[in-house]
Amino acid sequence: MLDAAVIGSGHNALVSACYVARAGWSVEVLERDTVVGGAVSTVERFPGHQVDRGSSAHIMVRHTGIIEELDLARFGLRYIDCDPWAFAPPPPGTDAAPIVFRRSVADTCASIEAACGARDADAYRRFVEVWGPRSARVMRAFGAAPSAPNLARAFWGMKPERGPGRFAKSSPADGSAVSREFLGTGDALLDEWFDDERLKAALAWFGAQSGPPMSEPGTAPMVGFSALMHSLPPGRAVGGSGALTAALAARLSADGGRLHTGDEVTALVRRADGWTVRTAGGRELNARTVIAGCHVLTTLDLLEAGGHDRAVLDAWRRRIRVGPGIGMVVRLATTDLPRYTGCDTADSSTGLQLLVPDRRMLHAAHGSALAGELPPEPAVLAMSFSALDPSIAAPGQHQLSLWSQWHPYRLSQGREWADHGAREADRIIEMMDRFAPGFASTVVARHVQTPADIESELGMLGGNVMHVEMSLDQMFFWRPLPELAQHRVLGAPGLYLTGASTHPGGGVSGASGRTAAQVALGDARPSLVRRLLSR
Repeated sequence: MLDAAVIGSGHNALVSACYVARAGWSVEVLERDTVVGGAVSTVERFPGHQVDRGSSAHIMVRHTGIIEELDLARFGLRYIDCDPWAFAPPPPGTDAAPIVFRRSVADTCASIEAACGARDADAYRRFVEVWGPRSARVMRAFGAAPSAPNLARAFWGMKPERGPGRFAKSSPADGSAVSREFLGTGDALLDEWFDDERLKAALAWFGAQSGPPMSEPGTAPMVGFSALMHSLPPGRAVGGSGALTAALAARLSADGGRLHTGDEVTALVRRADGWTVRTAGGRELNARTVIAGCHVLTTLDLLEAGGHDRAVLDAWRRRIRVGPGIGMVVRLATTDLPRYTGCDTADSSTGLQLLVPDRRMLHAAHGSALAGELPPEPAVLAMSFSALDPSIAAPGQHQLSLWSQWHPYRLSQGREWADHGAREADRIIEMMDRFAPGFASTVVARHVQTPADIESELGMLGGNVMHVEMSLDQMFFWRPLPELAQHRVLGAPGLYLTGASTHPGGGVSGASGRTAAQVALGDARPSLVRRLLSR
């Protein structure tokens, strides 16, 4: 009998597998795809181009310590800093200065002063001073099981400090003031600190990469997370996003773990001494522990196929909100980098290119998605990481990813994405061309991933790259439900959950995988002690 069967080979699942294998457990990872890594994987889409299937910029994982704990550099993982880490070009048709976010706070403030004025530059400096430490505490909370004591320890002693010139003195109401700031909207936070709409829109678009619009409660920390980028900016894994999961797979193998691909798990059957895992290929594996890294709704389907109480599962399914879908992406091979009017490509090409000059574009796109409509104007985030790592592109060419929010999974009036994906990709490229005239003529190949494509290829139901909505009621010890939080499944001992469906949610962090492994290892210690004493 295996100590652990791990379902799925996404980065969180592989992190879990590596930690339990390092602890001496026998482990097998089961992946339905022939490609390892799930949404953190890279394949050849066009001749000579290694193209990411999902994530591209690794914003969080380098803040967790996982890379060092698992010594992934020894297994080939190498990162290049994105510096500048973000860039907001001038609005089309204007001669305004760009906003360039560098690792250096002073250099960033100089750019903000040139584009937005001295007051916003001073405000941004103070914003980083206040929200940098706060965001570090958020990362600390992300790195532990989402229990009330863990959250209290992460945020204990924090003082309320609001916008420039309006700092509160310490008082018994500090706790309430801080909690209100964290539970506020990202838009309200931006309005409190800054004047210039372009700066607000850039930071709101950065924050919205977590999924929700910055008009929702609880999104203030998502904006505040930008302050942490000045201590360690987003990183680009050399060779593509999949270099992370390739290193994890190599680490797993070095510790004796196995990885089985191309065979989908079809059922989880609870046994007296553990679990039986059945696959489409006819395999039956017995394991004391199962760690499920697939979508939580997929895990519930596997439990139903294994005879778990359907009424209980249906009640959970009805309460888990996947949401209307988040977005789509267009992957491009080009003959050149984007040339933003009046801008230096050294400033614009290394990080996240935030093509949203006004938050109204974000509000309109999100409102349209709720109604099953396409956005009036696509909100685009461009990434041209071949400027940092030429190895991912064919000689003499570049590679770009254009991510756009919000695009609904279910289109209104019964329309199908198969009929609209190509035209929407055209609109996304046209938006890029507005900011960087002539860009469209440089495109030589493209690959379009609509929300429907994201679901079918990567198993992300509803096209939601965060699995389930990152709304306040589905975060921390409510993610995805109280009965399924703490990385456990109520009534299914020995089954553990990891991945974007669980705390701390989507994005490339690996924190869920490490915590799930720690919980599983901790639960197993009493039985291990009993076995040793009985010898």
